[in-house]
Amino acid sequence: MIPLEQHQLEIQKNLRAWKAKPLLQQIYAGFYQQIIALIDRQMPGRIIEIGSGIGNLKQHLPEAISTDLFANPWLDIVCDGYDLPFKNESLSHLVLFDVFHHLEAPNAFLAKAKRVLKPNGRLILFEPFISWSSHPVYGLLHHEPVALNERINFDHSFPPPRDYYAAQGNATRLFFRKETPSWPEQWNVFHAQAFSSFGYLLSGGYSKPALYPASCFEFTELLDGALSHWPRLFGGRCLVGLSPR
Repeated sequence: MIPLEQHQLEIQKNLRAWKAKPLLQQIYAGFYQQIIALIDRQMPGRIIEIGSGIGNLKQHLPEAISTDLFANPWLDIVCDGYDLPFKNESLSHLVLFDVFHHLEAPNAFLAKAKRVLKPNGRLILFEPFISWSSHPVYGLLHHEPVALNERINFDHSFPPPRDYYAAQGNATRLFFRKETPSWPEQWNVFHAQAFSSFGYLLSGGYSKPALYPASCFEFTELLDGALSHWPRLFGGRCLVGLSPR
């Protein structure tokens, strides 16, 4: 296991990469717009982002409250996803961008999320999607494991101490391959979309150099739009929306 401090080290590295790569900012702007399309801004209650990292969602959704495990100047609240410091049924939305695959015990998180969300509230997840073409990219070029064959911890509680955890394939396994058909308990999945994301994969993300110039961004957007018709072959990202039953 990697110590939790690794999380803060990655945040600082990501912040430097974000400032140095305008291409990455363009790509993520599109991702954030897809998330915002699932936000019901008329619903009363606060919008909370769990695991905000370098806090970029706020640029596109200013009313979102940003949180993470470590204090940083751009964050509003320091908290743990397994111990949400919010009143019962007080939130309209919880947003997790590249956070779900860091939840070693997703049921333990979902129990907390259900407590704080309003009955018609929404939990929105944006995650890697593992397809025929994206698997080698995530597996070889990203430091986090894909872990398609690892056991997933379905315990309903997950007390500390907790170590750094990552399994990039968990959203694909649970929401698309449905390896556990009855999961998630007490939740409705109202949206599950996987789409091509070669523009992102070839950008090098936060850790690798881009394999194409920013001038080709519009072309990669068109290519991804076309290839998204075959997500099992070409999918690279996914967007999932859940609501409590």
